[in-house]
Amino acid sequence: MIDEQGAAGGKHRRLFAFSGGFWREPRLRRILALAGWKLRLGLPGPGDSVAVWGASPTAWRGRAVARHTGAALVTVEDAFLRSILPGRARGHVARRGPVGLLIDPLGVHFDPSRPSLIEALVLRGVPSAQEQRARDGIARLRAADLSKYNAHRPDLPAPSPGYVLVIDQTRGDASLMGAGRGRFLAMLDAARREHPGRPILLRSHPETIRGLRPGHLDRADLAPGEALCDHEISPWRLLENAHAVYAVSSQLGYEAILAGHRPRLFGQPFHAGWGLSQDEYPLPPGRRGPATPEALFAASHLSAPVWYDPCRDRLTDFDGALDQIEAEAQAFRQDRDGHLAGGMRLWKRPAIARAFGDGAGVRFTGRPSPRVTLAWAGAAAAVPGAIRVEDGFLRSRGLGAALTPPLSLVADDLGIYYDPARESRLERLIAAGPPPGGTARAERLIAAIRAAGLSKYNLTGSYRPAATDRPRILVPGQVEDDASIRLGAGAERTNLDLLRRVRRENPDAHLIFKPHPDVEAGLRRGAIDASGLADEVAVNADPVALLALADQVWTITSTMGFEALLRGVPVTTLGAPFYAGWGLTRDLGPVPPRRVARPDLAALVHACLIAYPRYRDPVTGLPCPVEVAVDWLRHGIGPRAPMLRLLSKLQGGMAGHSWIWRR
Repeated sequence: MIDEQGAAGGKHRRLFAFSGGFWREPRLRRILALAGWKLRLGLPGPGDSVAVWGASPTAWRGRAVARHTGAALVTVEDAFLRSILPGRARGHVARRGPVGLLIDPLGVHFDPSRPSLIEALVLRGVPSAQEQRARDGIARLRAADLSKYNAHRPDLPAPSPGYVLVIDQTRGDASLMGAGRGRFLAMLDAARREHPGRPILLRSHPETIRGLRPGHLDRADLAPGEALCDHEISPWRLLENAHAVYAVSSQLGYEAILAGHRPRLFGQPFHAGWGLSQDEYPLPPGRRGPATPEALFAASHLSAPVWYDPCRDRLTDFDGALDQIEAEAQAFRQDRDGHLAGGMRLWKRPAIARAFGDGAGVRFTGRPSPRVTLAWAGAAAAVPGAIRVEDGFLRSRGLGAALTPPLSLVADDLGIYYDPARESRLERLIAAGPPPGGTARAERLIAAIRAAGLSKYNLTGSYRPAATDRPRILVPGQVEDDASIRLGAGAERTNLDLLRRVRRENPDAHLIFKPHPDVEAGLRRGAIDASGLADEVAVNADPVALLALADQVWTITSTMGFEALLRGVPVTTLGAPFYAGWGLTRDLGPVPPRRVARPDLAALVHACLIAYPRYRDPVTGLPCPVEVAVDWLRHGIGPRAPMLRLLSKLQGGMAGHSWIWRR
């Protein structure tokens, strides 16, 4: 990929830039450096290159220097999957910069006067394996509802199907190559003439919708019965409901091709001339030629761009970039309007403010109010309409009860995973199954978790189990006043009752009772004398090491049952934990009858560890995909909270009074 951009084999080539944007944007400079370019000021010499940003107003400087010195010209532009907000928007989310660049040594994709890198890649031909990757990539992009900019609201409905979609662009857009308002009026007129009786829907550009740049058309240009779409509706949803699509050079016109349309194009963008569109201004005969949507996507999204992983600070591929933007979009879509948070303990508030601060920010209240939009799940009864927050299933290296900040949280707008009395968002995700590419991603995640030996809290231990030739059953103890016991337990509601049931039904087994770490630390209820029922009491034990020895796990609702499934250990449940009732466990408890789906393990893992939680990178502070969290947990890196570490030490000596700071 780097060789295609002109920086060969890891060598850094000097790249001279004469536009301020190259020097103002740190992420832009970083991507160029990782792609093998050393950004420089001054005059280029032999073998050097000059960078220009597309057809920006200052690009003439670089072009003039390149002509004068004979240096090669390299055109840089945003890739077609860029960010949440446009770069012109305000706020910390907009300042993040792109996750991908097109670094083109041949031309620029929107200028038809000479071939671009994308065009050259399509004409070169796409291997069959790459075409399959392209099909998968298109499916992933659509399923994740992602485009170049991703501040749209997926919950906004598109108009009723059957309309003709006419796509506006911003004035001065470089991809228009000088086309102005007259071109857009001609396009609108053609849409009316060619589809008489069909409703016209004029789509404004995202920057126009946000008031950042004016468009070419507005409501005054529409006839009676025609509509203006100036809301942040999903572009894919608009395309799905459209009867026909008209565009000049908009990326939405390209996405129309990916969605199965044959759009009418009134410009000469990179996606024209391949037999996939109706071109009002055809390219010269012999230029370009027939191509499939997959071949075009393989060039535009898989091969041509340089993709960047901002959390790991390294180059990645299209799937890695999509994973990152999907994590950022999930957070932004839930947080964009801000939150009033209730029921949050004081020590949790800084972490909550960071985790849910991707929009208008988080304010806290200590009083129940119908205006509360975010509540800790255990305190949500007083605000039933609020999103319920809880720790995720890959949480941290250290206990929540010991005030260790979380790497992951869940934010459930329906219920909460540990309460089987009502449907949760997690249940819907499990029942729906994974999106395109989700099964393979979940399988890779399972392998990574197993290889790294990760669990919810990732505690180490010194306990060594005794040797035995009897089947080992691991019985994880629980916090007896925990919400998952109060709401999800069956007949057995205490650790002692759990052990009695397991011993009664398995008289010849070797039982290993593992107390819950919060109970071991003296921070929560649930301590018992298990010596008369268990063959071993695994105090200070690594749960992953115990699972490696276990032949079975019996539990009420412990998350260790889920961790056992990840490792292929059979699980019997006596309550109704989130992973029970799907056909993957032996269930002796009161599982809700609505759990009728039968996912495989990968589908369960995708829902529980990829789609449901939100992860926050402890180094950059960015929302991140689960794979980044796994990397940090494997290396022992987590959120920094020195004051909480001090408070945790005090808590250890005053465990009976922790209500003072934990309320």
